[in-house]
Formats: sequence, C-alpha cells, structure tokens
Amino acid sequence: MESFAWMAWASPTAAFFVALAGTLATMTWLAVVDPEVERVGILRIPTTRGDRLFLSLILAAVIHLVWIAVVGTDPLLTLPIGEGVEVSSLWLATLLSLVSAVAIFRTV
Repeated sequence: MESFAWMAWASPTAAFFVALAGTLATMTWLAVVDPEVERVGILRIPTTRGDRLFLSLILAAVIHLVWIAVVGTDPLLTLPIGEGVEVSSLWLATLLSLVSAVAIFRTV
C-alpha cells in the first residue's frame, strides 16, 4: 500500500469514485433496459442521456472550482463526533451541482 501513499486516498476520494462508478453502471443499465432516444431541449441540439451526464459532470467540476476560488473550503460547522468532524462549505457546492444536474437532465 505504500506505493499508493502519494494519491492521498481518503474516505471522500473513495466515495467520489464509488459514486462515479455507480452512476456509470446505472447509465449502462438504463441504456440496456430503455434504449436512448435523442431529444432536442433548450440548447436546440439533439442530446442523449450520456450527453446530458457529461454536461452535468463538467458543470459540477466548474461549480466546485469556482466555489473554492470565491468562497473557499472553510468549515460551516463542527459535528460533535469524537474530537469533532468539520463539515466543509463544499457540501453547498455539491448541492448546487446536484440541482444543476437535475435541471440539465430535464431541460437540455
């Protein structure tokens, strides 16, 4: 395991990759069960579920980078667990990203 020490594997990193793998597995399952049909939304270009997922992931990355640049990662509160677990303001950026993903899937 020492060869992976430079990667800074932590619980949030593992959760991110598990969520990403789950999303890709769900999209694959949806493609098998209900084949994709292109549709035209507010962008006036034909998009599939995969296109909308890609747009959502790119927008989530941009939202998080802008959030870090403008707001920072200061903790919002500290939970009384053990010696205290800090909750970062990045969770608000994550919530904003999820809301934007829902909007993209519904309108684009």
